[in-house]
Amino acid sequence: MPALAIRAYTATTALGRGREAQAQALREGRSGLRRNDFGAHPLDCWIGRVDGLEDAPLPPAYADWDCRNNRLAWLALNQDGLLPTLAALVERRGAARVALVLGTSTASIGATEEGYARLQDGRFPAELAHARIHQPHSLAGFVQQVTGLRGPCVTVATACSSSAKVFAQAARLIAAGYADAALVGGVDTLCGSVLFGFNSLQLVAAEPCRPFDATRNGLSLGEAGGYALLERIDAGDAPGALQLRGYGETSDAHHMSAPHPQGLGAQLAMRDALARAGIGAGDVGYLNLHGTATPANDLAEAQAISALFPDRLHASSTKGWTGHTLGAAGIVESTVALLALERGELPGTLNSQSPDPACGPQIRFAPARAEIRYAMNNSFGFGGNNCSLVFARA
Repeated sequence: MPALAIRAYTATTALGRGREAQAQALREGRSGLRRNDFGAHPLDCWIGRVDGLEDAPLPPAYADWDCRNNRLAWLALNQDGLLPTLAALVERRGAARVALVLGTSTASIGATEEGYARLQDGRFPAELAHARIHQPHSLAGFVQQVTGLRGPCVTVATACSSSAKVFAQAARLIAAGYADAALVGGVDTLCGSVLFGFNSLQLVAAEPCRPFDATRNGLSLGEAGGYALLERIDAGDAPGALQLRGYGETSDAHHMSAPHPQGLGAQLAMRDALARAGIGAGDVGYLNLHGTATPANDLAEAQAISALFPDRLHASSTKGWTGHTLGAAGIVESTVALLALERGELPGTLNSQSPDPACGPQIRFAPARAEIRYAMNNSFGFGGNNCSLVFARA
């Protein structure tokens, strides 16, 4: 595929607001997880919660969009100079030539939960009686209004692969001539449906998650938002600039919530991404794993990695820092991969101490430093929705 320039990128998680907060916490081995204090009757688990959302309503002009998810969307939009960079791009290309592609798994369903919990004579309270926040396209609709973009506007909702697949969707829109650039990203926030839903599947650990540890027993849930700005390559782009070089998507359709036991769909997604980037597996310097810390997911992914990559690969899961941010995981962990490309700082796997002997030597618990040219990110969702992305320095 033709490479796409990455003009800006950012993430806001339990580690803090913007790229530097993520990089510093990764460098220091400082987790954003804390004991669950979300909701009136918290589950006994740990979460990655973004501080300050309760006290940060949207500006009055957007009051009809106000909910936890859109507050985080707004907060993340205002980091790392994203909006000024987008404004310059719109000036160059025109608002109708910039697509908007955002991923989420639950959108603002937390506001719907609250509305039903606070029914007044059978009706939602006035501040929640806005139909636009009670539907899956709420996130993209809000960001479209804020940014004024007039290109294709798409919501991708494929569970935990959502905001990785937005890169692939945007690349196809640009390749097909529907746009010259795209704002991509994803936002998901904590809510009862997420916490109690995953708990009902027996996937939530009582302690902070330990990806690929021999004693791992489940995930820690989190919330996050982030964005990246993609554009066709210009002849004047500087050497070393960040690029999206490839994507791979598969659907193994093995089970509604369990991965293929040998990670077949994951392996095919990674092979497809490498082929589209025109590189071999040995060229990848860092791989951010999906790495949820559930016994089945980690083992399937590790088997797929061992079948494809040489032992020298540095692969890690960063969910011990942020928690599993579901529909936002793809953009958060793409941010980590891009930071590794820019800074040569390769994260380890926080909280994990006893390697599972069933997982290969590519899975690293300790951080490392290395100058790399290619980084990959894996995001896998329920129903076998797999997506792998290849990023590069030009």
